[in-house]
Amino acid sequence: MLVLTFAICFIAAILMTPLIIKLAHKVGATDKPNNRKVHQKLMPRLGGLAIYIAFMIGFLIVNPNVSYASAIVIAGFIIIVTGVLDDIYELSAKYKLLGQLAAALVIVLMGGIEVTYITLPFEYKLHFGILSIPLTIFWIIGITNAINLIDGLDGLAAGVSSIALLTITGMALSMGDIFVASMGLILLGSTLGFLVFNFHPAKIFMGDTGALFLGFMISVLSLLGFKNITLLSFLVPIIILGVPISDTFFAILRRLLNKKPLSAPDKSHLHHCLLRNGYSHKQSVLIIYAIASFFALSAVLFSSATMWGSLLVVSILVILIEIFAEKVGLVDKNYRPLLNFVRGLRMKMNDN
Repeated sequence: MLVLTFAICFIAAILMTPLIIKLAHKVGATDKPNNRKVHQKLMPRLGGLAIYIAFMIGFLIVNPNVSYASAIVIAGFIIIVTGVLDDIYELSAKYKLLGQLAAALVIVLMGGIEVTYITLPFEYKLHFGILSIPLTIFWIIGITNAINLIDGLDGLAAGVSSIALLTITGMALSMGDIFVASMGLILLGSTLGFLVFNFHPAKIFMGDTGALFLGFMISVLSLLGFKNITLLSFLVPIIILGVPISDTFFAILRRLLNKKPLSAPDKSHLHHCLLRNGYSHKQSVLIIYAIASFFALSAVLFSSATMWGSLLVVSILVILIEIFAEKVGLVDKNYRPLLNFVRGLRMKMNDN
């Protein structure tokens, strides 16, 4: 049944996307080229609407019988309305954040979905108490915007989201969580169907309608799949979402070091850096797909390792992320603390 629903969502997205392309042009939901954009011609956005419609078809077929299903539907609709309005009218960051906050509150207050505690090593429990709600809201809004930030090349956000959804779905199945697995699978089918039109050269962008919806749904599904568990297991969704989270982290660091507002747009995200380093549009996307797949594989290894093995995986990941960020100039071309440290050590060893 789930495989059939996946196929239905995939086909529905393929059938809906050409209609959304026409609708986007009709309502003025188009993306104009500028000095920050990679594309060179007027492009329809609003593609996320095709993903949403296909997902809702799958949702109605599955008809999940869980207490928080209605909260997810209502919150998802709020996110979609926010994204559609932004794709047509270009909302200010303040109004987009209000829409995300409203959706997150529906999830927490109506759906009762929140991280209340994590189990530390040696069976100790860390209860978040009054911080559980703000921490959950922070996670939802943070991941929602992280996916939005990487939506800069044809097929990039859709592909990275698909890899994350495939990993979340697989791990949910292994844990026997049928709801998360089914939601992940129908969202994956919907996203892949849209990707047929969104991969380079794209015929349509997903816009904020798609990026916000995908980020929001991934944040909620990862919460449902990995909440109230051990400290190490809580890192699993962070590793799965390693590409958007690390790109967002270095964007924040970059703006702090350059004394710019955190919301200030720039052309120094991961995909911009790869393009500057001489990779083509398609090559840059495929490289980031490979990195996202590496994170997904690391998450699977991490989840099945011992405590010390898990710590080793995290340590290696952190070092590799830092080296890669310094190599491609993700913060600044002169930001190379780790590489300079290694070079200094090598020079000392050669002197000796």
